[in-house]
Amino acid sequence: MGFFDVMRGTILDLPHALTPAEGGYKNLDFAMTHAAPDMEISEELVRRFDKLGPRYTSYPTADRFHTAFVDETYGTYLDQRADRPANPPLSIYVHLPFCESLCYFCACNKIITKDHERVGEYLRYLDQEMALVCARIGKDRKAVQLHLGGGTPTFFDAEELGRLMAMLRKHFAFTEDAELGVEIDPRTVQPDTLSMLSGLGFNRNSFGVQDFDPEVQKAVNRLQPLEMVEQAVIESRRANFQSINADLIYGLPKQTLESFGRTLDNLIRVSPDRIALYNYAHLPSRFKAQRLIVSSDLPSAELRLQIFLMSMRRLLDAGYVYIGLDHFSKPDDELNKARLDRTLHRNFQGYTTRAECDLIGLGVSAISKVGNSYSQGVRTVSAYYQHIDAGRLPIEKGFELSQDDVLRRDIIMTLMCSAPVEFDAINRRYGIHFTDYFSPELERLKPYEEAGLITLDGEAIRVTPKGRLFVRASGMVFDKYLGQPTTSTYSKLI
Repeated sequence: MGFFDVMRGTILDLPHALTPAEGGYKNLDFAMTHAAPDMEISEELVRRFDKLGPRYTSYPTADRFHTAFVDETYGTYLDQRADRPANPPLSIYVHLPFCESLCYFCACNKIITKDHERVGEYLRYLDQEMALVCARIGKDRKAVQLHLGGGTPTFFDAEELGRLMAMLRKHFAFTEDAELGVEIDPRTVQPDTLSMLSGLGFNRNSFGVQDFDPEVQKAVNRLQPLEMVEQAVIESRRANFQSINADLIYGLPKQTLESFGRTLDNLIRVSPDRIALYNYAHLPSRFKAQRLIVSSDLPSAELRLQIFLMSMRRLLDAGYVYIGLDHFSKPDDELNKARLDRTLHRNFQGYTTRAECDLIGLGVSAISKVGNSYSQGVRTVSAYYQHIDAGRLPIEKGFELSQDDVLRRDIIMTLMCSAPVEFDAINRRYGIHFTDYFSPELERLKPYEEAGLITLDGEAIRVTPKGRLFVRASGMVFDKYLGQPTTSTYSKLI
């Protein structure tokens, strides 16, 4: 449907663009060991395992979706819910695509406009899509999670968001403990925005911070002072939001080790409950807005790695816990509690505490996961309206999972959450003999074991502390679709 003072010194005293030959990785080794002795990262490990690969918000990954999966295919999976006496609960994602200004780094499906009259029409069609979905799934509509994404959900004003929530509550039965989350652009926050959202039932939010440095903000056309974000977090706490997330992006133009260190200093002082530290993927051939970024202003691959490792060390020193990939949280946050009790889950919204849900995606380009299927909505508003006017579910493509796909998804997602893959449990669940079924994969895991990233003892695959940085790589071993043609360009693992 995706985080005080810190210990200063060691990392920021380094030259900010060292190459391995100049001792860059050696110094990074020292810094990582200083922050977390059991997570030492060596030059050899990075060179050997920092390859291109999927982020595994699903398996099979979204680049495997195909247009032979049509609206009626999705409808069949919705119908199956109506035919069963018991179903997993629902997680609802609503894509709200409108933004007032263009952020050059953004790869989201968005519509840049200042015409707020478009909102009313979009809401009417969302209501119709909900009706189409709910007519197929029957009366079992218990929902435990809602996430508004975009675009900019807070492009919508109080009255419009109130209408949207009334529609959602009309169609779905949200439990009392449901997680209701919303993405917020700090630049859209007015004095009563956070209290208004809390009054509508939202209890979790996420702020797009990216970077506090004015030169970086100017280079990506997103100017938002530190004070603006700080005040938004203060107001969130006053409004009793249970978890507050902040997104950072490293690899943006004009970033340096020192400048991003200052951003971390400021964000740690602001003290969100969670921090997502994303690696910017510069793909101007796919995303037109990124062509407005000056490529020569982008940090080198070496510098990006230094920024990531410095950031990890800073966050660990400040008391945050590494959840996995690019996510950190405070120790008492529910995300870390889920990690500790092995209920952590991963889906299209990143790491989440709610597992075993059917995900209903609403709006343009939204992705759903119902039963053993994935589906994605049409990408343009015009196509979205045309489908709904014709009484059709607005589906563009999707994927039906085989039993082998489900099995591999189980393993990959378990690894992505750094939980042990226990062979006996898998054998009972799927009626296989793990070591026979995955004999080639276990052989390909040997280098990961030798590097200390995992352990293999004949009963389970266990991710080691430093191996948590490379779970995408170990998960790729079980991905049978890798090597087949794809239109996607994968990102580096770190």
